[in-house]
Amino acid sequence: MLKRLAFVLAAVAAVLVVPAVGATVSALGAFGALYAPGPPRAVPAAAPIAHDPAKPTAVVVVGDRGAVVSDALAPYEVLAATGRFNVYTVAPHREPVPLTGGLDLVPDLGFADLAARLGGAAPDLVVVPAFPDVGEPSTEPVTTWLREQAARGSKLLSVCNGGAVLASAGLLDGRPATAHWLKVDAWAAAYPAVRWVRGQRFVDDGTVVTTAGILSGVDGTLHWVERLAGPAVAAEAASAIGWRHYGTAVPVTPPAGMPDAAAIVNAAFRWNPDKTGVLLANGAGEVELASVFDTEGQSLSSRTLSVSADGGPIRSRHGLVFLPRAALADAAPELDRLLVPGATRGITPPPGGPAPEYVHDRPGFAYETAVSALARRTDVATARWTAKVLELPTDGVVFEGRAWPWLPTALPIVLVLLGGAAVAAVVRLRRNRRPETI
Repeated sequence: MLKRLAFVLAAVAAVLVVPAVGATVSALGAFGALYAPGPPRAVPAAAPIAHDPAKPTAVVVVGDRGAVVSDALAPYEVLAATGRFNVYTVAPHREPVPLTGGLDLVPDLGFADLAARLGGAAPDLVVVPAFPDVGEPSTEPVTTWLREQAARGSKLLSVCNGGAVLASAGLLDGRPATAHWLKVDAWAAAYPAVRWVRGQRFVDDGTVVTTAGILSGVDGTLHWVERLAGPAVAAEAASAIGWRHYGTAVPVTPPAGMPDAAAIVNAAFRWNPDKTGVLLANGAGEVELASVFDTEGQSLSSRTLSVSADGGPIRSRHGLVFLPRAALADAAPELDRLLVPGATRGITPPPGGPAPEYVHDRPGFAYETAVSALARRTDVATARWTAKVLELPTDGVVFEGRAWPWLPTALPIVLVLLGGAAVAAVVRLRRNRRPETI
């Protein structure tokens, strides 16, 4: 009896081992790729950035191991679009840092550079995006700096799980605060001194505003603009980036939960994701760039590779410097798709490469067109999950395409059937080899 039970358990394990191991490797690869560092490259010299001492200064801080691309770039463009702030990206050192999906940012200033520029004064507003290494020693240069700025009067805005960065610095103890709906329960367990709030897009606690999921950061940034520069300026900034929800009640994602089934299937069983080139070009909007990298990354359906026409750095609409990871001609033969953010048109397909797809070829908020394009390319379930994890209101998204990621779903079924067939063949072989009893 025990031998038979052991055989049954071994058979079940044999049937499940390949899909289980494959799912684990695939999921780890999908999430690991989001913050994978780029190759070593020369850092371009800092370009002169005008500083108006009559304006307040707002900075977006990024860690040495990077940040979520939308958490950093969407608030940056909102603030820059107002024309009312000196706006910089800052990091412990002026070295390239990976934003999710492989968009490598060269920060405008290191901490010491910023201090020199401000004459030792603290910035008026500090924006804190989500980091991949919350609570780890690698974040200590940033958390120490944040405590110093807060003590000297800086106002704070956390975006998404940037709330956990502030919590890890001890800056939210005793305060109400929020974070991404998918992680807020985990942060509540890790940082119980914080009064975590669920079901709100942002929480205003005076000198600190924290926001929920990724694009809730747009609402939180506009709220700070309204407080610092007035509602008319905030409305103009919202219009400049195509955000139609300023001043309205934006739907809130349920306060906690698990990933959708489509996300689990894509992470575990999309074993051959598309290799997608994203063409960086001078003048592209920061929100446009972020919308492509974050939509593709959060969908778990592709791996993005930043490229430029000649492999050299590019400067975005409001002056940020990005380093591509390859030249278009060199990368083209390995690409399955080539996405072109922003207004760039007329790209000649490189030899052996895919035809360019102009993501923002329709009017509307950049993320709406990016998620609509994702639905057409992959499936509606994947696109709906992506909108949900981005905290993107879906009233402007067109969901057209296949209903479900059928191919990744079929993979584990086929593997289980093949494993079952193999086990059945082994059982049959064992029976045939048994000596006959007389």
